[in-house]
Amino acid sequence: MHIELPTRFGTIWAATGGKPFNPDLPTVVFLHGAGMDHTVWNQQSRWFAHHGRSVLALDLPGHGRSGGAVPESVAGFSDVVIAALDAAGVASAALVGHSLGSLIVLETGARHPGRVRALGLVGAAARIPVNSTLLKASETAVSDAISMILAWGFGPRATFGASPTPGLSLIGLGRQVLARSAPGVLHADLVACNAYDAGLSSGNRVWCPTVLVTGELDRMTPAHCGHKLAQAIPGARVVDLPGIGHMLPIEAPDAVLEALRIAL
Repeated sequence: MHIELPTRFGTIWAATGGKPFNPDLPTVVFLHGAGMDHTVWNQQSRWFAHHGRSVLALDLPGHGRSGGAVPESVAGFSDVVIAALDAAGVASAALVGHSLGSLIVLETGARHPGRVRALGLVGAAARIPVNSTLLKASETAVSDAISMILAWGFGPRATFGASPTPGLSLIGLGRQVLARSAPGVLHADLVACNAYDAGLSSGNRVWCPTVLVTGELDRMTPAHCGHKLAQAIPGARVVDLPGIGHMLPIEAPDAVLEALRIAL
């Protein structure tokens, strides 16, 4: 099931976790990472939708099934989130984001505290600088950029075929999600990620319950960077996942769900 949300940024498409969207229930909003879409949150969004929450797993503008142009900055993405809440008739929500999505969640929590009741930051850091070779490849050789992200993004267990779903290749799933993004989307996302430098100051302005989920073997947002961000957020809690890389929602869906379930 899904809902289409008309906003000034275009129509935002959101999966609702297999249940009709009900704005009267506590809402959880899921935001994907760079070049990805709502499908990275399939397992977590379905659990919340079937356990007393309403779910909006967004395709951000220009991603997946959503229209509109990709925002040029994390602040611009944050404006999209608020517009989506307005269109859905939601006064406040718990926000969950992975990687780029975690920066958007963080910025939204800082800029719009009255609209956010809790935050889940997955694979997060105050800054997520992008390797210059990856940034260039995302503009001129997207297939190479995807291969870099997959090589750096997953932990060794995923590389050797371990998957919580028998017969499912995690690397293959990641490639499939990234490869279906429209031309220019991955590059625009990485540029926005690379430019964002307000993480620590924004963290200081977040006062709602917050959980950070880090991967021990994350090479894109190392666990110690997540811990540093947590120190800037009053009362933030950290859940460390051993042996896991950066693609936490895909690589460790059950563990990520457990961390979020307790917090949200």
